[in-house]
Amino acid sequence: MPMATTKRDYYEVLGLKREATPEEIKKAYRQLALKNHPDKNPGDAEAEKRFKEAAEAYEVLSDQAKRQRYDRYGHAGMEGAGVHDFRNAEDIMSAFSDIFGGGLFGDLFGQQRKRGPRPGQDLLYKLEIELVEAARGTTKAIDINRQEACGDCKGSGARKGTVATTCNYCGGQGQVVQSRGFFQVASTCPSCGGEGVRVTDPCPSCRGSGRVPSVAHLKVDVPPGVESGMWLQLRGQGEPGDPGAPRGNLRIQIMVRKHPFFERNRNDLLCQVPISFPQAALGADIEVPTLDGPDRLHVPKGTQSGEVLKLKTRGMPDISGRGRGDLLIEVIVETPRHLSVRQEELLRELAEIEHEDVSPKRKSFFEKLRDYFTEDAEPGESEES
Repeated sequence: MPMATTKRDYYEVLGLKREATPEEIKKAYRQLALKNHPDKNPGDAEAEKRFKEAAEAYEVLSDQAKRQRYDRYGHAGMEGAGVHDFRNAEDIMSAFSDIFGGGLFGDLFGQQRKRGPRPGQDLLYKLEIELVEAARGTTKAIDINRQEACGDCKGSGARKGTVATTCNYCGGQGQVVQSRGFFQVASTCPSCGGEGVRVTDPCPSCRGSGRVPSVAHLKVDVPPGVESGMWLQLRGQGEPGDPGAPRGNLRIQIMVRKHPFFERNRNDLLCQVPISFPQAALGADIEVPTLDGPDRLHVPKGTQSGEVLKLKTRGMPDISGRGRGDLLIEVIVETPRHLSVRQEELLRELAEIEHEDVSPKRKSFFEKLRDYFTEDAEPGESEES
């Protein structure tokens, strides 16, 4: 279940109104990020907190789908929606490099940041569940193919008993900086590939990669009310990072299988139920399916085919934990294809009472055709006479 949060409103974080345009959101975030960047505020924990807070707000509000969900549900709706878990300033700069120009960001403060150990990459997984499981919540066991740090070299990539050496080309920075006029542009070191170190005697178990294939057996807690397309996140269950850096996350996309009876519309469920003509005309109490098992529904007298009756709060729970949708029953009045003699007599009697024209009981097609031409000819004969 989503937990209560003390986070500030994202619009408040960026100093914007809820009607802000994408351009205004981008501009506000860039100004806050530059103002609170750790390089500009060394040792200021509050500035670093504001820097991360602004990045989280920008990630949500700059994404149309996430923004719509946030506007509707608030912070509770962001649980499992795939919001990035920013660990440090480098993580943020990497995610939003298009705003700051990649490596040029650090140069705005007169220095190039030294690359630290890189966190592991995130993994993606699609999890299929039933509609009933989406309504009640469930726990699923999954197997994930991922890499693990090599046990022999402890992830260093160097043969046991040896160590990696600092790259002479970049001096261990992982980047090389070139001057272009008034600007400095940083690029990945071509010698070490950005690692900052070189392995001259690779580990035979992992061939110098520092990683070995593995299968992780995990459990996923799916909260009640999830919809197809929603994302859950297991922190620290992705690929391993550089030695000393955290693992990536496992992002899980929920896919809800189609149900044989119910169609979902937000938190409401729609179900079609057939009823007979007498039930529609006279009213009846009928049995209908619900997610919690069979239930009784009252059909009022004179119900028309296609009318929608409602069972309140029998739909899907809201993902935020606030309330539950309704079960909407569309009744379809069925016309009987085969009648007993008595049923046909009763219907004909009803038709006579209502002065309705119905087909004769056993009149053949040719008899009907003869009667048609006879009735059509009589007016003409009368005019000639």
